[in-house]
Amino acid sequence: MPNRLELLNAWLQDILDTHSYRLEPASTDASFRRYFRAQVEDAAYIVMDAPPARENCQSFVSIAKLLANVGVHVPSVLSADVTQGFLLLEDLGSEHYLDVLDGGNVERLYGDAFAALAAFQACAPIDSLPRYSETLLRAEMELFLDWFLIKHLQIDPSENERNQLAELFGVLCRAALEQPQVFVHRDYHSRNLMIQQRHNPGILDFQDAVHGPVTYDLVSLLRDVYICWSSDQVEKWVAGYHDLAVQHGILEQENPAAFQRWFDLMGVQRHLKVAGIFSRLNYRDGKPRYLKDIALALTYLLEICGRYSELKPLSDLFQAWALSDRLQERNGAVLSRSTGD
Repeated sequence: MPNRLELLNAWLQDILDTHSYRLEPASTDASFRRYFRAQVEDAAYIVMDAPPARENCQSFVSIAKLLANVGVHVPSVLSADVTQGFLLLEDLGSEHYLDVLDGGNVERLYGDAFAALAAFQACAPIDSLPRYSETLLRAEMELFLDWFLIKHLQIDPSENERNQLAELFGVLCRAALEQPQVFVHRDYHSRNLMIQQRHNPGILDFQDAVHGPVTYDLVSLLRDVYICWSSDQVEKWVAGYHDLAVQHGILEQENPAAFQRWFDLMGVQRHLKVAGIFSRLNYRDGKPRYLKDIALALTYLLEICGRYSELKPLSDLFQAWALSDRLQERNGAVLSRSTGD
């Protein structure tokens, strides 16, 4: 039976109507998808290989159309074979936000990202999207228990500690579900935003979009586990986006304090999930490079848990498990990129 690369090349030769192209890896991915860049004379394309048994190619096609229709910049789908799991896409280049972000350009680049976020939150239809339900929110947080605590740090919580975690997960679910529900990208961060000369940013990795909490994508962007900004700066951006969301009708009324609380608690849910997913990528999928980024997720967790009385039990559990010390021992030096104001 032909392997995936042989099948992909046969498909490309057919749709490009040529054998004269150069195929090389374009990027790595935390999923089972692979990306290649196909160079044909002066033209370049991105080729997605998404094994049908592992990935849903049709979801990418559908969401790309939905987002393009509301005016945000996503790669055009030039050809698709969803049965085999192959897509030929517009090439948005290779310069990610993470590659260039610094104190001199962040206001401009994040301003573009805020505008795109407001556009799809205000305009993108959500009826066809899965709901970010309590079941899904809890399942994501359970990854923290199963893969980060138990598998990675080899901490086996007591029955009482597990009950405390379950109660805290409930607090976080309620905070998520009481928010206005909008289109949620789910990974709206510096590695999925591409620098564009026109219509910036180019947006990638949207195929797992859901109908969920208004602050989720803002958390992904501003509490990014690949780059860190000061808490004061993040709060200013959150307040600014709150005002933008009111102007666009995403929020029905002004309430900056409630919006900041939603943002913070949503961040706790996301970073519990991130710690679990990054641990699973190592142990299940053989992708250890994400482990170093757990340190920044944990830093966010410890910071936010100190601000809210309802999160004190989680802070107490972290202290009882000596979580910060254990993570340092397991991962070595913190390698996460950070920046100040």
